[in-house]
This record gives sequence, structure tokens and C-alpha cells, in this order.
Amino acid sequence: MLDVAAFCLVVTALLAYLNHRFLRLPATIGVMAIALIISLGIVGLHALGIDHGLKAYEQSLLRSIDFSDVLMQGMLSFLLFAGALHVDLGTLKAYRWQIAALAIVGTCLSTALVGVALWWLLPTVGVSLPLIDCLLFGALISPTDPISVMGILKSIGAPKSLELVIAGESLFNDGVGVVIFSLLVGVAASGTVPSGQEAGMLLLQEAGGGLAFGVLLGWATFWLLKSIDQYQVEVLLTLAAVMGGYALATHLHVSGPLAMVVVGLIVGNGARAEAMSDTTRRYIDMFWELLDEILNAVLFVLIGMEVLAIKFSSALLLGMAASALVTLLARLLTVGIPVGALSGLFRLPARSWRVMTWGGLRGGISVALAFSLTPGPARDTVLGLTYGVVVFSVLVQGLTVGSVARTVCEGRI
Repeated sequence: MLDVAAFCLVVTALLAYLNHRFLRLPATIGVMAIALIISLGIVGLHALGIDHGLKAYEQSLLRSIDFSDVLMQGMLSFLLFAGALHVDLGTLKAYRWQIAALAIVGTCLSTALVGVALWWLLPTVGVSLPLIDCLLFGALISPTDPISVMGILKSIGAPKSLELVIAGESLFNDGVGVVIFSLLVGVAASGTVPSGQEAGMLLLQEAGGGLAFGVLLGWATFWLLKSIDQYQVEVLLTLAAVMGGYALATHLHVSGPLAMVVVGLIVGNGARAEAMSDTTRRYIDMFWELLDEILNAVLFVLIGMEVLAIKFSSALLLGMAASALVTLLARLLTVGIPVGALSGLFRLPARSWRVMTWGGLRGGISVALAFSLTPGPARDTVLGLTYGVVVFSVLVQGLTVGSVARTVCEGRI
């Protein structure tokens, strides 16, 4: 495991250097693009018979990494806490109903739309996938990842309200997506559809329990931080809250992602204002910002390398293109059109629906959930479709969302 971790960090550092030195792309997009190009280059060399075992070595390395476990039980808790740490809770409350509608209703509708549409469309391109697996794909592909988008919006001076709604929706739809995915996995395993009451109880336990646990853990962390003034210990307390809290949430069968978002909001607002000195605040911000950047870079390098785990075929490539189109249309129907049609209720700048739609990037959580499925032909297909959508959203949408955002900010189109 030490060798694998060392390899990942060394490769990530080198790719980050190359991106910063030559490509100058947003960090996560750049390292993923370089890793993807290198992996495809290895595939090409293998096809020519001159890769000298590079493909076999990279595949062996990837097999030694449980992508689902690395993200879901490792990185995700840190990424969600770090993301919530800098969200202004006062402003978030002003948009709480808008964010809740997008994160809960939007994610549920997107899951259904993507699943049913692909169940009908995929057979026309030669890909066979049962309805339950199409719905599982809909659940895992609906959560969005705002990492690169947020950096771009900040760099062009986008309205704070737009930044807040995009960040808030993403923080909460990760947890909602995982809950829906878990419910559908249970349906697939048992072969029976739960009643409305059973589904409601599961959602209440997972989502409601996660939120309640997050509140308790957040305020306990707040009290501990307030009782001392020693920045090394206080940084350690936040780290313990994230790692220990996520592990405990898993054992309690409540949503760890939602709990970490709530803890991050409480620590980043109440504790920041009342329980931290200026020195502590500075060190906690620096620590979590740096950790967030490192983990995101490693994550996107792994995504770029995972291309070797996909069993490509002409039918699957067509299915990837169809999935990317369907996912984008579902985003437009469940987020873009409501934001545009109900602009008075969402209280966002005119034409914000364009950024909300095109900026709905998919990331590591989608790939991790796909890897967590039971091995088999259906899992291979879902993994391939997921990878296609993630690569399209990061490389195509991620590299062009800045132009879309600028037209909105400048009032054009």
C-alpha cells in the first residue's frame, strides 16, 4: 500500500508540474488530461507491441487500488468537509429552499429521467442494460462536482449568489445521490421493490440520520475548539472529526457525506467566528485548502488512469455518446429550465441557467459508485458509460464553462 501511495503522489506531483509549466489548464482538468493521454499512449504502444510491459504494470497497479474504497471511505469525507468549510452559512440559509430543491428533487428526477431514457435508447446502439442498472447509472451520474467550475467562476468575478448555489447544490446532492444509489442497490440485490413506506424510512434513516449526526458532531467539535487556543491541537481536532465521524456514520448506517457537509458548515461558520483565534483560523484554512488541492489532484489523476479498466467496443462508444447527451439533457430539464423559468424564486442573475446546466460536471464519486457495483457484464457496461460521461464533462464542459460563465456575467447572449 505504501508503494501504491508513493507512486500516486509522485505521478500526481509530476503531472501537476507539467500542467502548471506548460498547459496552464485548471489544476484538476490538466492532471486528468495528461494522465488520460499517457494511458491512451500506453494502449497505443501496446497495440504496436512496443510498450515493454507498461500496460500490464499500470493495469496491475490499478487492480491494487480499490477506487470505490479509496474515494468513498477515504477521500470523500475530506473533500466534502473542506468544500463546506468555506461556505457562508448565513448566505446559504437565504438560498436553502433553492438548494434543497435542486439537490433533492433535482437529483431524484435526474435519476429517473436518465435511467428510463437510457433503458429505451441503449438497445438502439447495441448496448443491453436492464432497467434497474440504468436507474443505478442515473443515480450515480446525477451528483455534480463543482471543483473546477468554482475556480473558474471566482477567477472571472461571477456573482456570489451563483457560486453559492452551485457549491451548495453539489455538496448536498452528493449525499442524496449516494442514498438513492444505496436504495437501488438494495432493490437490485433483493429483486423486490420496497413499498413507499419502506423507501421513506430508509431515506429518513440515511439522509435524516446523517444530517442529525452531523449537527451533533459539528457542535461537539465546536465546543472542543472553543475550550482551547492551540492551533496544532485544533487542526488535529478537525481532522479527527472528519475521519472518526465518517467512520462512525458508516457504522451507524447514516449518510456520512451529508454528515460531513453539516460538520463543515458548523466548523466553518460558528467555530470560525466564536471558537478560533486569528492564528488558528489561518492554519486551519491553509491545512484544509492544501489537503483539498492534493486529494483532488490525486483523484483526477486516478480517473485519467482508469481508462485501462474499461473494456471498449464500438457499441460501448456509441453508448457513451448517448449517455453524455442524455445526462446533459436531464441536467437541462431538472436544473436549467427550472432555474430559468423560475428566476424570481431562485433569485439568480439572468441567464444563470446556462452556467447551472453546462457547469454540472461529473467527477470521482460517479466513478467510485460504478466501481462499487457487483462485478459482471452489467457493471462493466455501467462503468464504461460512467467513464465516458465523466471524461466528457470534465474535458469538454470543464474547459468551456468559463466562456459560458463570461457571457452570463457580461450580459451577452
